[in-house]
Amino acid sequence: MSRTFRVTLAQLNPTVGDFQGNMEKAKQAWQAGKEAGADYVMLPEMFLSGYQAQDLVMKRAFTIEAMQTVDQLAADCADGPALGIGGPCYEGTELFNTYHVLHGGQVKARIFKHNLPNFTVFDEERYFISGQISGPVTIGPMRVGIPICEDAWHEDVPESLAETGAEVLMVPNGSPYFRDKFDIRLNKMVARVVETGLPLVYLNLVGGQDDQIFDGGSFVLNPGGKLAVKMPVFDECITHVDFELTDQGWRAVPGEKVVHPDSYEQDYRVMVEGLRDYLGKTGFGKVVLGLSGGIDSAIVATIAVDALGPDNVRCVMLPSEYTSQGSLDDAAAVAANLGVHLDSVPITGPRQAVTEALQPLFNGMAADITEENIQSRLRGLLLMAQSNKFGEMLLTTGNKSEVAVGYATIYGDMSGGYNPIKDMYKTRVFDTCRWRNANHRPWMKGPGGEVIPVQIIEKPPTAELRDDQKDEDSLPPYEVLDGILEMLIDRDASVADCVEAGFDAQTVKKVEHLIYISEYKRFQSAPGPRLSGRAFWLDRRYPIVNRWRDGS
Repeated sequence: MSRTFRVTLAQLNPTVGDFQGNMEKAKQAWQAGKEAGADYVMLPEMFLSGYQAQDLVMKRAFTIEAMQTVDQLAADCADGPALGIGGPCYEGTELFNTYHVLHGGQVKARIFKHNLPNFTVFDEERYFISGQISGPVTIGPMRVGIPICEDAWHEDVPESLAETGAEVLMVPNGSPYFRDKFDIRLNKMVARVVETGLPLVYLNLVGGQDDQIFDGGSFVLNPGGKLAVKMPVFDECITHVDFELTDQGWRAVPGEKVVHPDSYEQDYRVMVEGLRDYLGKTGFGKVVLGLSGGIDSAIVATIAVDALGPDNVRCVMLPSEYTSQGSLDDAAAVAANLGVHLDSVPITGPRQAVTEALQPLFNGMAADITEENIQSRLRGLLLMAQSNKFGEMLLTTGNKSEVAVGYATIYGDMSGGYNPIKDMYKTRVFDTCRWRNANHRPWMKGPGGEVIPVQIIEKPPTAELRDDQKDEDSLPPYEVLDGILEMLIDRDASVADCVEAGFDAQTVKKVEHLIYISEYKRFQSAPGPRLSGRAFWLDRRYPIVNRWRDGS
């Protein structure tokens, strides 16, 4: 029996529903493994269909096509190493999250996922049947246990595989990013290694799918939890890992251990890759956004340029009589620093026309937020018109603080197809602007250096919809607001918990009320990349109609 085994790990980026494109990526990885003398080429969970496909998998035609593509892939990859790939599969009338092992032109084994995640962004119990725990699969000289993603987060499947003769655990994953998640994954997998005494391979997807960004970061552990290989985050890559059979069992030969960047860089990369994939996978190549001279539009413009390059980003200034010269100058400075085209479309004339049209109805009534929102909605109208005319996706620019409390105008500055900073609180936006000014990476298509002028970061935030307006006229200071929001939203804390933490009770109650009454706005808002474990949409699902308030 051979005492060596080579596995090719294909950390790649699929597209939901692109069976042919995903199959071609799988075949290229298989060919790379074949040329490297691999015994086994491994792709992530649900790679063939893309992940998460959500209700698409419930369309029988979708899953039948996935199964037919698996058969085609098996035939095309007959002469060479075994190939493992995830995809949906019917067994009779029951639908399973399945991992297929292909060899010699046939489907050698099908492993059905046993533990189905049904929390935060996951709804697998809605789609799939829980499979029986499978035994190990013999691939060349090795008996391989294949716990699929969530199966490795619990003890039962790995322990059963070890008891039935598995010599190595190879875990295909579709694990989306949230901040600092790598350490959570690593600790869980170390626990499985310690419990079973087996080496473990953890292979994860990369790439964006709607709000979820898969960050890769695949790795290999030897018994005792010692890290043997650590792959990069966010990058597509193919890595060959060798195992040797020792007197104590199979052991991974130590290889490269890539150092991962800090959370600021990873968050920023998520926003860039999320936008890049969202556009690329939906067929858009260019974007447009309103550049106000404020910090939020400045960071969104920077993200867009880093994702697409300056030639594919167009910015528009839409001034009114309330727009300061400082804002005009700051917007121009951002555009010049980034190398993007900046147009100007004043809203004075359209606003006057709307005012005259409404005058018979509004006569005698004092101006209020209605007139402020008209300005915002005119900007949304004019930006959407340009988006339609020029085929550019409109980006919206509301940060998580504004999205949380409704400090954004529906059908106005909320108009757009994607929001890169939707899950980033305002205080972190400031920090991220400083980080980007100080850092440049090869994956950024924008220029290095100070791209966001310091005066934009340091000036008081304002919507400039009336004279001398500041955000703090309507909201607590962002340091206070974000502290309360982080407790109420990200930690599901109570009002009493917030007060105990030192926040003013009346302020907390006001913020809680704003969160609840803004649910209808979020229901209609553009998607954006998930940075936290408690992002709006799938992570946090609240009714729009809701009279309950925390009485504590």
